[in-house]
Amino acid sequence: MEGALDIICNRVAGETETKGQIKLRFKTAAGKDVVCIRSFQLTQKASKMEYKAIESVLQTINPHTGEKVCLSYRCADMDREIPALMGVSKSILENVIFVHQDEANWPLQDPSTLKKKFDDIFSATRYTKALEVIKKLHKDQAQEIKTYKLKLENLQTLKDAAYKLRESIAQDQEKTETLAVQMEEIDKSVKNVDAKIHHTEATLKDLRRLQDQITMKTAQRGTLFKEKEKQYEALAEENEDTDEELLEWKTKFGEKIALLNSKIRKLEREMNDIETKSSLLKEGINESIWEISKLQRDADEHMKLKNDRDQIIQKLFGRHNLGNLPNIPFSDEVAANLTNRINSRLLDLDRDLQDKKSSITTQLEVAWERYMDANGRWKDIDAKKQAKVEIKSGILERIKEKEKERDLYDSNISDVDLEHLDESEKNLRLEVERKSNQLAVRDFKNVNEEKQVELNAIERKIKDLHHEKDILFADSEDRVRQTVKKRDLETLKKKHKKMQVKALIDDHKERVRRVLKGRLPSDKEWKKEVTQALSKYNIADGMRQMFDPFERVARAHHICPCCERPFSYEEEDEFVKKQRVKAASSAEHMKVLAVVSSNADSHFQQLEKLHMAYEEYAKIGKETIPLVEKNLYELNAELDQKSQALDDVLGVLAQIKADKDLVEALVQPVETADRLFHEIQGLQKEVQDLEYKLDYGGQGVKSVEEIQLELKTLQSTRDIMKNDLQKLQEEQRDMEISLSKTTIKWHASREEKVRAASLLRDVKKAEEELEHLAEMKAQVDLDEKLLTEALSPLDKEKDQLLRDHYDLKGKLDAEYEEQAEAKRKYQQEVETLRLVTSKIREYDSLGIGEKLQQVKNKHSLSESQLQSCEIRKQEISSELKKSEDVMGSQDQLKRNIEDNLNYRKTKAEVDKLTNEIDSLEERTLEIGGVSSFEAELAKLTRERESLLSELNRCHGTLSVYQSNVAKNKIDLKQAQYKDIDKRYFDQLIQLKTTEMANKDLDRYYNALDKALMRFHTMKMEEINKIIRELWQQTYRGQDIDYISIHSDSEGAGTRSYSYRVLMQTGDAELEMRGRCSAGQKVEKLLNPITGISFHSCF
Repeated sequence: MEGALDIICNRVAGETETKGQIKLRFKTAAGKDVVCIRSFQLTQKASKMEYKAIESVLQTINPHTGEKVCLSYRCADMDREIPALMGVSKSILENVIFVHQDEANWPLQDPSTLKKKFDDIFSATRYTKALEVIKKLHKDQAQEIKTYKLKLENLQTLKDAAYKLRESIAQDQEKTETLAVQMEEIDKSVKNVDAKIHHTEATLKDLRRLQDQITMKTAQRGTLFKEKEKQYEALAEENEDTDEELLEWKTKFGEKIALLNSKIRKLEREMNDIETKSSLLKEGINESIWEISKLQRDADEHMKLKNDRDQIIQKLFGRHNLGNLPNIPFSDEVAANLTNRINSRLLDLDRDLQDKKSSITTQLEVAWERYMDANGRWKDIDAKKQAKVEIKSGILERIKEKEKERDLYDSNISDVDLEHLDESEKNLRLEVERKSNQLAVRDFKNVNEEKQVELNAIERKIKDLHHEKDILFADSEDRVRQTVKKRDLETLKKKHKKMQVKALIDDHKERVRRVLKGRLPSDKEWKKEVTQALSKYNIADGMRQMFDPFERVARAHHICPCCERPFSYEEEDEFVKKQRVKAASSAEHMKVLAVVSSNADSHFQQLEKLHMAYEEYAKIGKETIPLVEKNLYELNAELDQKSQALDDVLGVLAQIKADKDLVEALVQPVETADRLFHEIQGLQKEVQDLEYKLDYGGQGVKSVEEIQLELKTLQSTRDIMKNDLQKLQEEQRDMEISLSKTTIKWHASREEKVRAASLLRDVKKAEEELEHLAEMKAQVDLDEKLLTEALSPLDKEKDQLLRDHYDLKGKLDAEYEEQAEAKRKYQQEVETLRLVTSKIREYDSLGIGEKLQQVKNKHSLSESQLQSCEIRKQEISSELKKSEDVMGSQDQLKRNIEDNLNYRKTKAEVDKLTNEIDSLEERTLEIGGVSSFEAELAKLTRERESLLSELNRCHGTLSVYQSNVAKNKIDLKQAQYKDIDKRYFDQLIQLKTTEMANKDLDRYYNALDKALMRFHTMKMEEINKIIRELWQQTYRGQDIDYISIHSDSEGAGTRSYSYRVLMQTGDAELEMRGRCSAGQKVEKLLNPITGISFHSCF
């Protein structure tokens, strides 16, 4: 029972229950006084003692009011609160400051416990974890920096690409604008040239039109002139009648000639129609003949393909033994079935080839696995052999090294005289013991301590006297008035706060009064009100939940759910209706009750928060205000008494005035005496106050001269004791130096003796190792010989298996190629058959045979129609000849008249054309020559073509630029280029900030690491320094010079240490734990020394 030993035993006290209390007063890190109080209870049960912690309290003083403030804690909370208030860690409190006497020897415990204690004291685990977290964070940040750099490089590439695209867009747009301006200028030039060309072409057109008219009219005139001459020569008789007379003669034959002409024209038209139809029929017959020849050629080719197909099928069936064949030629259905059999045979060949390939692969894999197995066994044995060779070489090198080492040990031990070393070590040990005894007999340490104690007492007396002397001349200032003013201020503040709390309580009471409809219950009824509201709400909720089950039971079983009375139909409907009405009304009632309950609970919670303030308010109302009223009444009564006294004084004042004149002569001396009396009283009061404050009243008061004389006496005594103490210390130092030198020589002799013994052991050990290495070498030689013998047959087996594998591979590859070649040939023949079959199917699908028959029928029909047209043509020709003969005999006279009329008409037209030609030539001469206009037109045309070529070139270039701009804009609109500058800038900022943060982490890690190491080294040096000084001052033995706590780094790191308590004797260091000599059994001395050292450091 931890803590139970701190309570007086019940048996001693003679009680069944005993209570105890422990108080600890300390100052916090902020300089505040705190008292820690723990209360315990020990109860005597029937068979055992029961220990119980009752209470844990922290007591402080309010700096404003001066009142004591107590806070209650649980034990666990108190254990956490105390280290926080003291400003030191829990481990220092437990292991250094408040370490239990049973656990005070923890520096001599096992290394793991010692390491744990020191790690807790230095908080090594926490800082190591912090360093690991920082290191991990630094590593993660470095990885993120790499990622950010890759992202930045990617964004830089995208940014450069976007910049190039924007630059290309700007350049293309600038070039586009330049080309647009250039195209506008070229377009204007083209329009000007087009206007000139249009004008020139119009003029040239007019000239050509005139020339054409001249040429045409000249040709007409020449023709008419020739015709006129021919008509003149052809005239049988030139008639001299007028034209009117000739026309009258002509009209006489008009009607008859008109009828003959009409008949002749009809026959001629019919003749022309028949000839046209005949020519069309001939053309159709020729086309039919050509088409028939073409289709007949396709039919012959089709028959040839069928024959080729049948021959290919016969060859394939005969060559590959595919079965019996029907007689040729084959029908299409039979040919299709045979082709399917051929294709299935091709699939079988393909499957056989694949099976062959898989079989070859399997055989080769088996052969290769046999070879690899043999090769693996050969490699294993060869590797073992090589390992044995390496082991053998290593053993030989080790034998050489051991022989050299043995020779070196032999040469070193030959120079050592062991008997002389033993004698020297023994003499030096006796000398050390003699000097140690002399030093112990003198007992310098106790003498020095006694004189030091006396000297310290004298120093304290001198210091006290100086303090008394300073106090006598010191001047203190009274601050009672300031304390009173502060107390009054705090009182006023409390009153003001109480008034605010009262106003808040009144406000909440008003809200409660509104909620409860004007009713304000007493303070004790608040909880009852909330409970009643919740109860009503729960009852209503339960009733609402029962309404629906009641309704379902009534509907299902037709009985009352409460008394199980059977319902009639009307009663059941009425019951269900009533339940539904109650459910609806209860839902509304529940909402109202829920609102009332929540409001009451809310106000109750608020009033609970104001409970402390209300209690203080009630206390003020019950205690403070009546007390103040009582004081006010007493003051009023006193005021009445003072008023009555004032009236008495006014009555006496008249008499005093009468005596005033008599006393005026004595006023000045009386005032002086009164002033002196008041000054004496003030000085006496001040002296009494100073004596009370400084506690100098009574018989023990000393004067300044007495204090000065006592100071001189004590100082002279102190100087004499210091001289004596210095002489003792010098004598002790000389003896210790002599002892230390002798001890050093003794240790050196002992170490030399130990080294000689070590050399002997090393020589023996080297001989044993040489023998062991020789045995190992013999065993390795035997193993190597056995492995060499086993390696030769495996090598032959491996080579034979490799040759077998290559032979099998060549043989199987040849068989596979042969089978594949046969399959390829068969597949080529099948492909030829498929090609022929596809052509035959194409012929059938196009319906060429039916088309040939239709063309032949059409050709025969056209030939019959052509024969009927020839017969009709002969009939019309004979009838036309008859009509022309009749017309020739009747028309002879008319022809003569017409010839004269035609001659006259032709002559008039020749004259008219001659006049028109002359006028046209005159107009041509006025306009100009055609050649000059043609040359100008050619020049303008070339200029226009040049401009158009330049314009087209500009259009092409412009379209290229525009397409480039559009393409680049589309590329810029891609997601990878969106906000690329901002993304690049943000990524750059993120990279730089992360790099700077990572550098700061690295610097912080190194700084924290160095600070921890420096702090640990400094503290360990300080601890060892204090331990050494205290040990040398307290320990009187001669076997230990001093002790120290040694810390060693664990592994490659420098932040994890292992700790040992070592004792130093001369130059030798030995671990104290586990030792049994008289010098190490000093736990009672070691515990306070280590405790004092840790107290001083922490």
